[in-house]
Amino acid sequence: MQFHGQQSAKSHRLLSALLTLVPFALLISLSGPYVRAQAPSDPQSAAGGATQVKAPALLNSPGPDITLQNSEALFDIAVALNACGYDQGLAASDPVRLQVREQVNQALQGSAEARDAREQLCTFIEQHRLSGSGVDLAQYISLALFISPPPDLEPSAEGADLPPDASGVEHMLPELRRFSQLAGLHVIWVQVRPEYDKQLVQLHDSLTKMISDNGIYLKTAAGTSAGRRFLVVVEPLLDPAQTNARVYGSDYVVVASPVNGVIHMREVRHAYLHYQIEPLLYARAAALDRFLPFLKTVRDAPLDYTYRSDIVALVVECMIRAIEARTMDTGVAIYKIPADIRRSDLEEATRQHNASVEAAEMVRRRTVQQSMMEGYVLTEYFYYAFAAFERQPQSFKESIGEMVYGMDVSSQLNHVKGITFTQQSSSDIVHRAPKELRGLDLAEVKLMKGDTDGAGALAQQSVVDKSGDPARANFILARVAIMHRDVPVAQHDFEETIRLSKDPRMLAWSHIYLGRIYDIQDQRDQAVNEYRAALTVRDGQADTRLAAEKGLKQPYAVPKPEHSEGDDDAAPEAQPSAGSPN
Repeated sequence: MQFHGQQSAKSHRLLSALLTLVPFALLISLSGPYVRAQAPSDPQSAAGGATQVKAPALLNSPGPDITLQNSEALFDIAVALNACGYDQGLAASDPVRLQVREQVNQALQGSAEARDAREQLCTFIEQHRLSGSGVDLAQYISLALFISPPPDLEPSAEGADLPPDASGVEHMLPELRRFSQLAGLHVIWVQVRPEYDKQLVQLHDSLTKMISDNGIYLKTAAGTSAGRRFLVVVEPLLDPAQTNARVYGSDYVVVASPVNGVIHMREVRHAYLHYQIEPLLYARAAALDRFLPFLKTVRDAPLDYTYRSDIVALVVECMIRAIEARTMDTGVAIYKIPADIRRSDLEEATRQHNASVEAAEMVRRRTVQQSMMEGYVLTEYFYYAFAAFERQPQSFKESIGEMVYGMDVSSQLNHVKGITFTQQSSSDIVHRAPKELRGLDLAEVKLMKGDTDGAGALAQQSVVDKSGDPARANFILARVAIMHRDVPVAQHDFEETIRLSKDPRMLAWSHIYLGRIYDIQDQRDQAVNEYRAALTVRDGQADTRLAAEKGLKQPYAVPKPEHSEGDDDAAPEAQPSAGSPN
């Protein structure tokens, strides 16, 4: 189907203009925190994952967004480690750890075969020992999350589909199955399971309070993460001083060792803040390109490679540290002025109150400065940005755009250039597994590279197979249609996106593109309705608001050909960010 005469010419110009307006980074956030491998060897590997990581076995079954549970597979691996000399944190552990060790020792004493199986297993563990207790333990935790419950103990992924650290110890599984069977670990598990369940009950209230308090501070409801999971797994046979948090795709898993129903909730909260904040910031990855000069300022800082090479990761961590500083327990008791205080005593009481508030603030500022000296150079900026946020009614999701876009980059760069970094920095507890882009994620990358046929084929296949988000597939197909100069198809697919999607950003930009199409077709009233609808969606990003408001003020005008590539009406996300695969 083609438009004729003047309408055809306008449509052709529209299509050429819209080629520069598609926000490619809109749904490519998986190229951010979820595909980043630990310490990639070069920037190219940091931009795009080379291997896929499937969901951990614990996440294969449906469940609520936030889950607290235990795992028999992790129990078996923890027993094996304890049986082979893993004593770290033993004195501080929950009593159930010694109880299980005693039961295993009794089983071994009664079976020569079980002792032989243990020796084989211990030999493997010794041969695969890594420097650093945390790294050594992490590889077994990673494996435990990807295997089915006993007696099978089979991986839920194979070979390259396993996280790299888990694949390094995968071959222990035959020995683990033999040891588990001969030592009767399932019987022991059944006996101690009530103790594990008791830990879950004891932890429930404190975890719920953490989630609730966090939601209150960020003015964001829990359980609204649309298909993403945050899973806390307890295993009291491990060192209670170590909390291991891992990201697999869009799922976050925290493994903690409780003692009498208590875990290091601060570290769990840190992982939960990553879970909440990272998707919002990686959706704005292109807009953070203007922050790239900060990476030069931290070249000599004692930071992990990730934070020295990925500006979004650095911003995320700085933002989280700012939140933690603002909400920390300073240890300073704030003096409260009594309600019935006499007028003559009011001045002194006010002085005491102000002095206690200032003392608490000094503690928080010292924490911020420590983070700055460790290389997290935007912590102070966000610390004061959150002070302003606390006084406003808007939610964090609604305010994050202003925090990011409102920074005076030049001023902040001058501020941080004089920082003297410490020699050592605290490392993040969150570790990530690489993931190969497939399906609609791969379609986004192909579209960004200009491979419209490949992107369209993947999106259409997703629609046919019902294997992905249909709204997202239609949004990709709409942009492909624009590039193929097919206005009716583009208009239809944008309308389908609006009908199917609940994602604010997809909805807003679909309305904006439809408004521009109507403007080019001299249907101003319909165009205005679309721009108003885009503002109603309120996706919280400045580029959306500015584009919609500009559309309301005046009809969309096709840029002149010589300036079309630099059209100031385009969304910032229209061009791939430096951190995106290309």
